[in-house]
Amino acid sequence: MSAADRGRLDEYLTSVREVEKRVESARSHKDKADERAKDKGKPAVAMKRPDDGLPEDVREHMRLMCDLIAIGFQTDKTRVATLLLCRDISGLFYPFLGVRDAHHGASHNDKSESYHKVTHFYVSQLAYLAEKLDGMKEGERTVLDNACLMFVNSMWSGSQHDSSKVPLLLAGGLSGAIKTGRVLDYTGKKDADRKLCSLYLSVLDHMGVKQDRFGDADSPLAGL
Repeated sequence: MSAADRGRLDEYLTSVREVEKRVESARSHKDKADERAKDKGKPAVAMKRPDDGLPEDVREHMRLMCDLIAIGFQTDKTRVATLLLCRDISGLFYPFLGVRDAHHGASHNDKSESYHKVTHFYVSQLAYLAEKLDGMKEGERTVLDNACLMFVNSMWSGSQHDSSKVPLLLAGGLSGAIKTGRVLDYTGKKDADRKLCSLYLSVLDHMGVKQDRFGDADSPLAGL
């Protein structure tokens, strides 16, 4: 092996070991939480954090999940992963952001500074994962260049409960199959021409997975 390859291998093994240590710590907390829940006669999922076994600081948990996805992509163990950062009706609090409202309550005032801080925090998780993948070489490109990250919300406006359109962000070009650096606005299109499932069909097609339809869509999204 060349010196450069040895350096990359050492960097990879070090990053894997660091994640392993964090996972081992999380598992230890989870085992203790299961025992506490058993003693109280209820499932761990019904216990409050951290007695449910999840890290008390949600930032630690999210970064661990992002790092696991990154390693999975880097080693080609998987090219498909789903990460749910937050439930639709979340009661999470964010004291580290200086926000007093719980997530769901803050979303009902989606033009407030508090909700802006919460939204910025979640988008920063996408940025963290994208930067991590962009720092991993894969042939002449990076892992991010060869991947596609989709960041999507289930609602446009929490104050109006408007889900007639959704904000969506794609990062990574799937080996050049998707042109990046663009903003595509489909708000003026007919409903049949701006289906989210059409976007999924397009992404599947760019990944070499041919499907006649997905959900309520039978054609890819035009313009992608």
